[in-house]
Amino acid sequence: MRQYITRRLLEMIPVLIGISILIFVIFQLAPGDAVSAIVDPKTSAETKAKLREQLHLNEPILVQYKYWVMDILKGQWGESFYYKQPVSRVINSFIWNSFYLSLASFLLSAILSIPIGVLSATKQYSKFDYIFTIFALIGISMPSFFFGLLLIKWFAVDLKLFPVSGMTNPGSTATGFALFKEVMHHMALPLIVLTLGSLAGLMRYTRSSMLEVIRQDYIRTARAKGLREKVVIYKHALRNALIPVVTIFGMSLPGLFSGAIITEQIFNWPGIGPIELQAVNTRDYPLLMGINMLLALLTLLGNLIADVTYALVDPRIRLK
Repeated sequence: MRQYITRRLLEMIPVLIGISILIFVIFQLAPGDAVSAIVDPKTSAETKAKLREQLHLNEPILVQYKYWVMDILKGQWGESFYYKQPVSRVINSFIWNSFYLSLASFLLSAILSIPIGVLSATKQYSKFDYIFTIFALIGISMPSFFFGLLLIKWFAVDLKLFPVSGMTNPGSTATGFALFKEVMHHMALPLIVLTLGSLAGLMRYTRSSMLEVIRQDYIRTARAKGLREKVVIYKHALRNALIPVVTIFGMSLPGLFSGAIITEQIFNWPGIGPIELQAVNTRDYPLLMGINMLLALLTLLGNLIADVTYALVDPRIRLK
């Protein structure tokens, strides 16, 4: 296992180099530049030229790529045109707010979706199955921005049970448990929005996988031996049924850090999502490139985690 993980980590190096070249070339081909977005339109041509020189925008593309790679190796990931700070510092200032929200949604979805999916499969075509099938279809189909606005209207504006937006109360000086309680109060509505979509999808994946497994011959054999139904389902069937679901969990790693642009924008949650949107509007290409490189790295790590988890869940799978 250790040799496999080491080999996979080494294989990531040329892949990341290729991704970095692709990302850099794509943003080089983007129309316009950051100078025209961050300075006043009335700024003189000489001032714009000096600013382009300071940002190395007049250098050949290979030289610009060299500067960017050197910044990545230094841990700075370039310098944000808009924030005038290293990209790594800007990302670190906002990404953890997205992580806390996404992690809470991920855990809640996983805790609820697996048992609901298993019960829907074992009680196929029952009222329970029909109710949660309809629920899943609604969760998958409903746009997050529409559902978020409905929750704000019902629970924040009409009932005044939750705040409309933000992560803490304006001017709050709370610390410790009081701060945790305040953040959770603000997190409730965006958490419901994010959980609805992911819960619906994971529940359907679990149900479909479970239905396929319980029709296998070894499950019939286990039942023929007189094993209790709970033992057959939760000891023999569930473990194999979780293998496809593990893929979803592994690929969820980038989503924990990438933020939910629409949901965070609606609830004014200070995460990485609105920062990405702002970077697009201001043509802050170093910040966008840094975010994309981070997501590429997390995607590769998510694939590795999924593959390793395969072997833990299913002993028939051997990693070489």
